[in-house]
Amino acid sequence: MKWCLLYLTGLWFATASSSYNYYRLPSALRPLKYDLRILTQLENPQDFHFSGTTKIQIEALENTNNITLHSKDLTIDEYQITLRQISGEEKKDNCVTSTEVNPTHDFYILNTCQELLAGHVYELNLHFSAKLNDQLEGYYRSSYFDSAANETRWISITHFEPASARLAFPCFDEPGYKAPFVITLGYHKKFTGLSNMPVKETKPHESIPDYLWTEFQESLPISTYLVAYSVNDFSHKPSTLPNGALFRTWARPNAINQCDYASEFGPKVLNYYEELFGIKFPLPKVDQFAVPDFNIGAMENWGLVTYRETALLYSSEFSSLKDKQELSNTIAHELAHQWFGNLVTMKWWTDLWLKEGVATYVATLCVEYIHPEWRSMELESLSNLLAIFRKDSLESSHPISRPIEMVSQISESFDEISYEKGSSVLRMMHLFLGEESFRTGLKSYLERYAYKNAEQDNLWESLTQAAHKTGSLPKDYDIKTIMDSWTLQTGYPLVNVTRDYTTKTAKLSQERYLLNTDKSRAGSGCWWVPLSYTTQEEKDFNNTAPKAWMECSKTGESQTKTIQDLPGPDQWVIFNNLLSSPYKVNYDAQNWKLLIETLNSDQFQSIPVINRAQLIDDVLYFGWTGEQDYEITLQLINYLHRERELLPWKSAFENLKLLNRIVRQTPNFQFFRSYVKQLITPIYEHVKGINDTFSSIQQQDQILLKSMVVDWACQYQVADCVPQALAYYHNWRSEANPDGKNTVPINVRHTVYCTLIRLGSDEDWEFLWTRYKNSNVAAEKRTILTALGCSKEVWLLQRYLELIFDPKEEIRKQDSKWAFQAVAKTDIGFLLAKKYFMDNVEFINNFYHQLTRSLTRLLEPLEKQVFNRKDYNEFKEFVINSERSFKGSEEAIQWTLEVMLTNVQWKERNYDQFTRAIKQLL
Repeated sequence: MKWCLLYLTGLWFATASSSYNYYRLPSALRPLKYDLRILTQLENPQDFHFSGTTKIQIEALENTNNITLHSKDLTIDEYQITLRQISGEEKKDNCVTSTEVNPTHDFYILNTCQELLAGHVYELNLHFSAKLNDQLEGYYRSSYFDSAANETRWISITHFEPASARLAFPCFDEPGYKAPFVITLGYHKKFTGLSNMPVKETKPHESIPDYLWTEFQESLPISTYLVAYSVNDFSHKPSTLPNGALFRTWARPNAINQCDYASEFGPKVLNYYEELFGIKFPLPKVDQFAVPDFNIGAMENWGLVTYRETALLYSSEFSSLKDKQELSNTIAHELAHQWFGNLVTMKWWTDLWLKEGVATYVATLCVEYIHPEWRSMELESLSNLLAIFRKDSLESSHPISRPIEMVSQISESFDEISYEKGSSVLRMMHLFLGEESFRTGLKSYLERYAYKNAEQDNLWESLTQAAHKTGSLPKDYDIKTIMDSWTLQTGYPLVNVTRDYTTKTAKLSQERYLLNTDKSRAGSGCWWVPLSYTTQEEKDFNNTAPKAWMECSKTGESQTKTIQDLPGPDQWVIFNNLLSSPYKVNYDAQNWKLLIETLNSDQFQSIPVINRAQLIDDVLYFGWTGEQDYEITLQLINYLHRERELLPWKSAFENLKLLNRIVRQTPNFQFFRSYVKQLITPIYEHVKGINDTFSSIQQQDQILLKSMVVDWACQYQVADCVPQALAYYHNWRSEANPDGKNTVPINVRHTVYCTLIRLGSDEDWEFLWTRYKNSNVAAEKRTILTALGCSKEVWLLQRYLELIFDPKEEIRKQDSKWAFQAVAKTDIGFLLAKKYFMDNVEFINNFYHQLTRSLTRLLEPLEKQVFNRKDYNEFKEFVINSERSFKGSEEAIQWTLEVMLTNVQWKERNYDQFTRAIKQLL
């Protein structure tokens, strides 16, 4: 067969524009296989680039006159495009007559000489090249400093999710187009090549001296966003898996000693998931790879999982327990994707949560199984719920499963709703279905859709069948009806419980909970709510199976529910055992009175820890939106004088932090400060203050509690916290080698560093900045970065803001948001950071190369501190005038403005009442 070459000019090709403008690829074609060859040149820092060829076998499902692919920022050599038919009847030569582009959707359209016929297979060959960018997406470059050789070393790495494979090679860049890949990498022999699969063979490059071609084994069918490859000079630590698969953990050579924990923990995670899902890990190898420059936490590329250094590298000398737990959760999350996301992939980004929500949830099960001493599952469950109760109480939130029509919408979906809310509704389902139905349903789903794509209805079907078989769900109920109410609408319910103490019944109604009190809640949605509850006498909190359901009518309207056989007026009732479902509960005055009495007595522990955390969070929200008077609210949380467990304190601190950021800017802050000092002094004394007693703590979650309490105690100058923190610092500073020997206890380093910077001198700031530059541990660098923003010196903070966005400085682009947020979270830094952001938004946007997620993360600390109408209106006007900089971030901007508005509402409605209520307690 003859290959047909093009005879049209490249200029004509490049300037043609497309008439096809739908956001999805046409359905006439599907890729059967990719043969991808990439030559990477890293030797010349003045000219980092790559070139390659992609040979795609394409099956025609319908007759068509064109091939539509994705390609972005690639130079395609259109003289070398070839197209030929390789199967089907009457094989004919074919070719390409012209090309078109659609920059809105990154389409590259090739018009064919002859019609492609349904049932036939064609081979398209494209040659392309591009700069190896530094934008942290696509195929890009990263670097590290080799202090022994006193030089910067460069590597290349990919990050394709959600839609950046098109930056690296022309392809069908949608998750539904799965195909096997044969990848061959060309590079200088001093480097190592890695990809999704093991090496098949390596041979010398045919024309470039000292270069090699490394071909990797053919992959299983995968989506383009999961393809990965790297050229690097890293070292690795090998591990063993029982099934014989190769497991390696990679890092820059000067950090390989920080890979021990991940290389030991990772195989345990894979073993756990093989047991949980009942399906063996299908690949012959897994590589975990710590990337010095990485924009997100980690990425689950099948067989080559990439991580930010803080998410993979652990140092017992510098990493705290919190660092270790976050790292463990990240590894467990990414390796869960090897089944949920990689083996079975969502058809389209609408159902992103099918992988992210599931991975978030099963990771909590996994970490709890491997490290039961951490008691981390309840903590993670509560943390997830606290995140979504905030995000999803705003009108600007979105459903878990939602239409996606632009790439920017895909990026904005990687948020608390897909992850934490997705995880929380799965936990709810797990708890109302029980273990057997849940596991059987997941296994059936994975087996049925292995190496294919699925939608959420497919998961519902598998779980319904399992639940009906085991009897855990009535035959006239189905998972789709129940769970669609949680995944297809925005928000979560507030369940109002009004008891009739004479008839011993309770009437339940539901409405969407909204923080924005200007909006009516009437007719604002209906959820199928599993009602678990217990009484003061029963205390049957561990039973999370629903005793009743709040149901919705066929037209989706909420219906009231009456609960019978409740106790009299001397006993409380608590709904939502173990906080098993994502909803809030507001009781009548008498029930709240009974709960407050119990919490403020020696019997407070009769209510489980997570339900105590639930009551704190609910009542503080109701105080914020006016459902409860602040006198009642503060009466309840006043019991914290007795509390010695982590979860209730976490719930309290999360809410008090929001109040603090507003009230500290007002004349009455002195009363709030006195109240907080009074509240936390008993727990500070219980954890023995900031003294280094960590090694003697038996329960690991008490370490986290101590760290959290100490942080608040030093902020509010409780007892000896500040002088002790400064003493730790001065002892460290007096060391001959402060980089080699740090005497500050690991789990309070952030507090000590921040206290020092807040109260110390310019020389103290420079000392810590030097430690940052000299540190070889990413977790320690992050701790220092966030502490450097604690200064009260305007000039230092202004200087720091300039350093953050200076590419010539030491702060990596990926870490800049931590540093900016650290400045913006402080009372003095907030005003400086807000002004800097508003004055420089276009510059910052360009700094991030229009990566919208990076830009909008800077807004998080700003939105929480605007609380008056004037500043709110000013920021609103700024957003309108900066529309171009926020393109693709419309959702995040609406969220920011709504948070600011709810702050304004709170200040205007509640501030005086809140101050009066606090004064009464002092």
